[in-house]
Amino acid sequence: MEAFETKKKVVIWVLILIGVYVLSDFLIYVGINSTYKDIQRQDSNSQVVVYQADATFVNGRIRGMIKDTDEIQGKYLKVELYTKRDVLVGKSYIEVKDKEDSKTQPFEVLFKANDVAYYKIDSVKEKEPGSELEILPKELTRGEILLATALAFLILW
Repeated sequence: MEAFETKKKVVIWVLILIGVYVLSDFLIYVGINSTYKDIQRQDSNSQVVVYQADATFVNGRIRGMIKDTDEIQGKYLKVELYTKRDVLVGKSYIEVKDKEDSKTQPFEVLFKANDVAYYKIDSVKEKEPGSELEILPKELTRGEILLATALAFLILW
């Protein structure tokens, strides 16, 4: 009878932990996404369909699809980010890849720039050197991953 009570307590604790995890994950998702506000598009490029464009005060994201990639193969899409006062705060380039099997290409631009209010998308033949924003998240090196894992274990231990 005592073994049954112990199993019952373990099951209750596991259910409580799962509930706390699900609730905290939901609250984090809602909390982070409620800080994003939509940003406007100021161009008429019909080859690019944007389905998500939003930003916080310090970062943002633009996601979409490039249609009819045959016309602009080997070129780049230039995404320019502007503030409310028409100040250019950064540029990002997306390479249009040569795809024989598909006429569309998805893209995602994650950026770190302050106070972005609108953006423009244009196709260009080549990148302008030294003018591109740092894309987030950048790829971590093996050493950085090991260091972060070790620090996480130290904090949790």
